[in-house]
Amino acid sequence: VQLQASGGGLVQAGGSLSLSCAVSGRTFSTYTMGWFRQAPGHEREFVAAITRTGGDTGYADSVKGRFTISRAGTTNAVFLQMNSLKPEDTAVYYCAAVRTMYYTRAPDRYDYWGQGTLVTVSS
Repeated sequence: VQLQASGGGLVQAGGSLSLSCAVSGRTFSTYTMGWFRQAPGHEREFVAAITRTGGDTGYADSVKGRFTISRAGTTNAVFLQMNSLKPEDTAVYYCAAVRTMYYTRAPDRYDYWGQGTLVTVSS
């Protein structure tokens, strides 16, 4: 399984960005997908996750109500819509995949990772 994240960029505070993660292979529907981020000098942290059926989602408290995760089985992709962005959202964002039924917030549970895409929010 290979993951390719895209969509990062520079945006002003209060703006929006939409990240995408393309997933190779024919087993996309068997993977729970997650988004994580890592800011300079900080550990990688959970942002959002969606189960393989799309029936359950989870969010970090810091992004709840502002970010929305979704997935499209027809295109083997997972998305992260980010609204009302804040300077503290600045980080490299990674998508990840794990073959489980339920989502997890622990990065070490995920088996596959994309290369990351940089999001910079200016104040």
